[in-house]
Amino acid sequence: MYDVVLLTLGSERDAPGACGSGGACCGGATGADTAPTGQTDAGQPSSDQAEAEKCATERPRVPVLACADALNARGARVETITARSDAEIDAVLARFDGPARPDGLTWPDPDSKTRLVVATASDGQLRAVLRRLVKRYAPAPSKRPADLPGNRTLPDLPPVAVLPLDPARGGTHRDLAAQLGLPRDPAAVAAAVLDGTPRRLDLLRNDGGSVTLDGALLGAADDAGRPLHWRARVEVDDTILTDGAEPLLACAVGNAGGYATLDDVTLLTAPDPADGQVEVAVAVPVVVRSAWGRKRVRLEVRRARGRAVSVLPREGKVPYLDDGVEGELTRKRSWWIEPGAWAVWSS
Repeated sequence: MYDVVLLTLGSERDAPGACGSGGACCGGATGADTAPTGQTDAGQPSSDQAEAEKCATERPRVPVLACADALNARGARVETITARSDAEIDAVLARFDGPARPDGLTWPDPDSKTRLVVATASDGQLRAVLRRLVKRYAPAPSKRPADLPGNRTLPDLPPVAVLPLDPARGGTHRDLAAQLGLPRDPAAVAAAVLDGTPRRLDLLRNDGGSVTLDGALLGAADDAGRPLHWRARVEVDDTILTDGAEPLLACAVGNAGGYATLDDVTLLTAPDPADGQVEVAVAVPVVVRSAWGRKRVRLEVRRARGRAVSVLPREGKVPYLDDGVEGELTRKRSWWIEPGAWAVWSS
């Protein structure tokens, strides 16, 4: 039988100073774009775990207890853990390390008898855990081993089961678990952990040190909800969607479909988290003249698919949402696809 770790992200309030020194709780955004040096634009040290959207409660939530009961009833050895710092998340993930390698790299154990359930109040919390997995197992470029696939920078990450803590997000406001068709009932999640199979999915890494599971939406609106114009160069592989000279209303970087539409505008047509490609779209307002010479604004959506995308802001800060986490882009940011890098337990 399996050992199962049921992991919940806790609040900084329970452990002052935890979750990094940037002042965000486990699951709260710092509000600044994370630079490759590991510091925010404000000059404060960033925290990996601080990327999640909001904190979980201090005590185990009802779905966590129900999932633990269902696992215990099947004979699994269950441990519930509330991690309140990056170090505590890392201590859980260390249980999935494989045997020592001759090259000295830390590598996941493909035959591990331990399984992980992540209880999530938001997609940002799931991303926080995946980011720590990437940080643990991705080798430095100078130490790239020969057995790593040519289209990847990290090995297959250990599968995780997702236990949504907010049942409402399976409806109108669909979280990633809903998009993937994963079970939401605690007993069904337990069954997927013990009887299911890993379903491998693509992962987006970026040069700011973070990861994206669902997607990112760049752009902003004023207090009245009207979209604001901004400029950036957006390039997908060798295709330039915009060179930065024209105004944009939005840019969507999609791995899954969470940012496929903006109001009634379709940005992404067929985002697929397992096709090995990232889909990107920009919404450009274009002025056209009618047959009677009248000017009107038409929204032109340009799309491209590829392995990598870069966005270079031309002026000021560009607000964005990345897996539901807010930030501001002030420098060039590149995302690239890692085909099949992570996996979920699916029934």
